[in-house]
Amino acid sequence: MDNNSQMGNKPNFEDGGNGGRKPKRITFNMSWIYILLIFGIIWMFFNQGGANPQKIEWEDLKTMVEDGDVKEIVFIRNDFEGRVTIRPEKLEKYADKFGGNVPSRSPHFFFLVSSSFNAEEMFGQLNDSLPEQEKFKLVIENDSKMWSTILEWFLFPVILIAMWYFMFRGMNRSMGAGPGGPGGIFNVGKSTGKLAEKNSMKVTFKDVAGLYGAKEEIMEIVDFLKNPKKYTALGGKIPKGALLVGPPGTGKTLLAKAVAGEANVPFFSISGSDFVEMFVGVGASRVRDLFRQAKEKSPCIVFIDEIDAVGRARSKNGGFSSNDERENTLNQLLTEMDGFDSNSGVIILAATNRADILDKALLRAGRFDRQIHVDLPDLKEREEIFNVHLRGLKLAKDFDVTFLAKHTPGFSGADIANVCNEAALTAARRNKPEIDRQDFLDAVDRIIGGLERKDKIITPEEKKSIAHHEAGHATVSWLLPYANPLFKVTIVPRGQSLGAAWYLPEERQLVTKEQMIDEMCSLLGGRVAEEIVNGQPSTGALNDLERLTKMAYAMVTYYGMSDKVGTLSFYDSTGSRGFELGKPYSEKTAEMIDNEVKTLVQFIHDRTMSILEEHKEGFLAIAALLMEKEVIFSDDVEKILGPRKGGAHHGNGDPSEKERADAEENAEKDDSGKEKTDEDK
Repeated sequence: MDNNSQMGNKPNFEDGGNGGRKPKRITFNMSWIYILLIFGIIWMFFNQGGANPQKIEWEDLKTMVEDGDVKEIVFIRNDFEGRVTIRPEKLEKYADKFGGNVPSRSPHFFFLVSSSFNAEEMFGQLNDSLPEQEKFKLVIENDSKMWSTILEWFLFPVILIAMWYFMFRGMNRSMGAGPGGPGGIFNVGKSTGKLAEKNSMKVTFKDVAGLYGAKEEIMEIVDFLKNPKKYTALGGKIPKGALLVGPPGTGKTLLAKAVAGEANVPFFSISGSDFVEMFVGVGASRVRDLFRQAKEKSPCIVFIDEIDAVGRARSKNGGFSSNDERENTLNQLLTEMDGFDSNSGVIILAATNRADILDKALLRAGRFDRQIHVDLPDLKEREEIFNVHLRGLKLAKDFDVTFLAKHTPGFSGADIANVCNEAALTAARRNKPEIDRQDFLDAVDRIIGGLERKDKIITPEEKKSIAHHEAGHATVSWLLPYANPLFKVTIVPRGQSLGAAWYLPEERQLVTKEQMIDEMCSLLGGRVAEEIVNGQPSTGALNDLERLTKMAYAMVTYYGMSDKVGTLSFYDSTGSRGFELGKPYSEKTAEMIDNEVKTLVQFIHDRTMSILEEHKEGFLAIAALLMEKEVIFSDDVEKILGPRKGGAHHGNGDPSEKERADAEENAEKDDSGKEKTDEDK
């Protein structure tokens, strides 16, 4: 039994400071007082006297009195109500009035009279008419209603105080402090930003690999903080703020921390969502408090992460504004950035991956003077990032970092860190003393494609169809020079995919029309291969068709690569068109766009079909090899199809007049009722 289990067997004792045992102290919880109070109030409401008297009329009472059944009458003068108690030996007589059960508590009946009722006279006459042994006891009193008065004036305030206490105590706990403490209800308008004091920030530019352009720009900010007089002596003004823009995981937050570490100044960090609360005015108050603290600590850096949470463009229509509190917070932020002196030593850094939705007033000169783009790392930068994350790992002696950097195009710094960690876990699962290349390749496969699903049930027919589908992708991409270079092909199920072709895309800054068409042919290779072998497609091409359609519409509507539509672009880089209900073009143009896309896709389909028919023997050989090995690499494809540079290239990638005419004719046939065999489910 381990130590934790042994500790778990001694719930009533804890170790004392002298090594002995002492009983645990029983703590008192205020919640029990409130629970008992609530139960007491309920008991007073529903158990007053414990009796359930039945109402009777004055004539019924006279009959009871004349029969000698009444033991006592209590008359409440200020309520004009009488309460009647029956003699115990006569209770059976009235059992039917209580549903067959004899009541055990009194009073048993009650009656109501008018304000002109003379109790002494009326009850005196009734008592005088009875024999001595049948006379009843008469009690006349006024009800002070003490409990009802106490409940009326005391209960409601107690309930309000209890609700207030419990609600705000829970809020204080969620904010990490007690009432009145930091983050408590009394400090709800205070800034929740975390402060890293001078000399406490250990992150420097040595910990930030790659990002050459961003580091060069941001080094100027460090110089501003270290040597402000160097710039102010010439009459220059230090920039107030810089906005770090880039995809998620590229190191924007790490870069901001490195600036504070290099400059050796206090560092305030806060998230944009921390400004917005459920209470009106809290966001603006926190902005004011943050800038007040920053001025006291100057020179310093204020870092606002995910600023798009509060800096989103304000709505032009105030009646349809989704969040007025967020807009008020943004207005206060704009005011504060204008309100402090540019040479005060406070520099605002902010990070976002959605710069297109930020308010234009936030981006103007004088607020965020500079926009620093933190892009995805290129080959050399990825190699440096790998070297940073590989420092604590036990690697094989012949490990090649450059090879790994080449096989992770498009990976961000966070993705690379995940790959290194996943490779270490993979090697540990296999009980290896060191991490080798294969562990990293498997880690990349798992991150991109998902976990290998060995329990996936696939019929032989489905496996054959998957092999031909992936062989089609591999063949077309190998034969077209502008398609992405093939790395490996697999029919092992991973995640939601039944197979995959892995490419090493070239890191291009510009893409031509010919390159896009080659890439689209490669996307359609799997579906066309199924048509050739099976005579009909399957639903496995859903993802390929989705990407193909998006690329085709982008070519026509965004990049102006259509002769009929012309050199027009309907792309909206500002994002403001999202508020419009209509399209920026007419219905006639929309019909023309649809026809052009159909023509383009039909041309790509015919071109892909021609390539696979011409190299059918090699294509089937690749599929057979996939069925045998399940995973093949570019070397295996090269043995079958020859070197990639010598691959056949059908034309220049642009549809000729005859090909365009044939594609339009085929598209018209599809529209006129020809049965379509590919229905994505």
